[in-house]
Amino acid sequence: MGEWFANCDPVVQAFLATLFTWLVTALGAAVVFLAKAPSRKLLDAMLGMAAGVMIAASYWSLLAPAIEMAEDGPLPAWIPATVGFLAGGAFLWLIDKLLPHLHPGTTKPEGVHTAWRRTTLLVLAITLHNFPEGLAIGVAFGAVAYGLESATLGAAIALAIGIGLQNFPEGTAVSMPLRRDGFSRFKAFAYGQASAMVEPVAGVLGAAAVGLAQPLLPYALAFAAGAMIYVVVEELIPESQGSEEATDVATISAMAGFAVMMVLDVALG
Repeated sequence: MGEWFANCDPVVQAFLATLFTWLVTALGAAVVFLAKAPSRKLLDAMLGMAAGVMIAASYWSLLAPAIEMAEDGPLPAWIPATVGFLAGGAFLWLIDKLLPHLHPGTTKPEGVHTAWRRTTLLVLAITLHNFPEGLAIGVAFGAVAYGLESATLGAAIALAIGIGLQNFPEGTAVSMPLRRDGFSRFKAFAYGQASAMVEPVAGVLGAAAVGLAQPLLPYALAFAAGAMIYVVVEELIPESQGSEEATDVATISAMAGFAVMMVLDVALG
């Protein structure tokens, strides 16, 4: 199985990897079927860990390879990484301002005014933040095809595992509020898992794009990193600090998530 996967086309690898992250989101959404909802402290801990995982993945799996790849280019190595990183954050900021959405735990929608239902806005918020995760996985697998020392199959797999781990609380963060709003368990689960359906699409697009333009690869890796960091700072960290008694738990969990992703990337990469 491992040899078969290693010999697959990068687009197929990215698609399969993002199917995995979608599945983990569905598992997180399935928490709604439990008799007792997870405590706020546990949810804060999971969100904190997700933030730590994404920060570590942004550097070891995306930014570091981007800088290394750019060292042989015509520009100083820091320029593609900086430009791509800031462009990724700017892209998410722009989408955040334009696309109507509602962050979990809030009551005021963001983006342009719309009459869409709260349910739609909540799912859109998580979907918006899942897109850069799928894109990052796709770009990572696409980079492996070039045989560059800094882009390994192990590192791409580690990135997919890390993002999958942090997708679990995201599925829960959608399904549980919908259940509290009166949705049936099945309907709340369906909306929760649907928020990650964009990841396979983004993964395939990312892998295909870098396959067409190798010179853009450092920019693409850094772009994905910038988009992920934007999500962490704008969404995951504030939400993980939702209750005063859980602040320390969320912070320690973020440290633990960072360490887990660092070990995964270094060990597998």
